Amino acid sequence: MNIPSLQGTVSAEEWQLRCDLAACYRLVALYGWSDLVFTHISAKLPESVSGAGAHHFLINPYGLMFDEITASSLVKVDAQCNKVLDSPFPVNPAGFNIHSCIHDARPDAGCVLHTHSRAGVAVSAQKAGVLPISQQSTFVLASLAYHAYEGVALRDDEKPRLTGDLGAANFLMLRNHGLLTVGKTIADAFLSMYTFENTCRIQIDAQAGGELVHVDPRILQGMGEVMKAATAGQGANIAWPALLRKVERTDPSYKN
Repeated sequence: MNIPSLQGTVSAEEWQLRCDLAACYRLVALYGWSDLVFTHISAKLPESVSGAGAHHFLINPYGLMFDEITASSLVKVDAQCNKVLDSPFPVNPAGFNIHSCIHDARPDAGCVLHTHSRAGVAVSAQKAGVLPISQQSTFVLASLAYHAYEGVALRDDEKPRLTGDLGAANFLMLRNHGLLTVGKTIADAFLSMYTFENTCRIQIDAQAGGELVHVDPRILQGMGEVMKAATAGQGANIAWPALLRKVERTDPSYKN
């Protein structure tokens, strides 16, 4: 596709956010978490870009596969999913329904990442949900919430129930539906989803074997501090530069 570059048209700050979000879409595709053109990853633009009191977001152009998305093809919308910057690409207001209410309820939500991965949906359909059976699961369980399935998320009346269930958690299991992570940055949301997805894959694999061994509940306490120590205080930034290099080696066109 021949997509005109927006570099030079938008601010340097917005361009960097566009590049990071496009890279995130490419990584989701690379790791096999995408669902054709469905699901979304949204990033909130800071007020230094959108203007004081304005709420603007970047989201994927509806109809493009995740491995096609570029920095310039991302669509800028407001909280009602109206285009703020002219774009030839359509957007999916229904798909933004979940994201918009989380961004509204959680000012700290710089990025919301939602997937329909096979393992994620499989565990979301299990009554017990995430089991404390792996090191990965301990990080998820430290900040995990659940939201019951109410059908395809098209109705506005579901929004307060969804955000109420999410609360201050950064991991949300959407029952019979999929996984969602909230991060202050795109890197935070991606690394959380990497951990969430692996937690689910490990659980499905482990359940195919013998009796499961559960982690001692006492270990689940203070996981926030453990995560800081494990990442040398850098959080997701310990891995994000390497992930960007991975995308760059695979296909640098995400920056177009």
